[in-house]
Amino acid sequence: MRSLDLPNELLQAVSQFSCCNPPTKSAKLLALELFRAEKVSLGSAAELCQTPIEAFMEFAAEHGVPLHYGVAELEEDRRALAKLRA
Repeated sequence: MRSLDLPNELLQAVSQFSCCNPPTKSAKLLALELFRAEKVSLGSAAELCQTPIEAFMEFAAEHGVPLHYGVAELEEDRRALAKLRA
């Protein structure tokens, strides 16, 4: 598990427009930007901010970020699931 220390000023700024936990909201926003920039996959972005993938998908949709979830990503998820079940 990776952690990230954020400046208090940033956390305070986030808390002004967020009804949820500022560090959680910050982590979700950072993960969303990494996903938007195609630096991480959808699953990795959800994992980075400790959010269930379905909830992260909704969060992305709320922020107008397309999922770009196609056949290749589905196959990758199927392989990962098969490994987990083994």
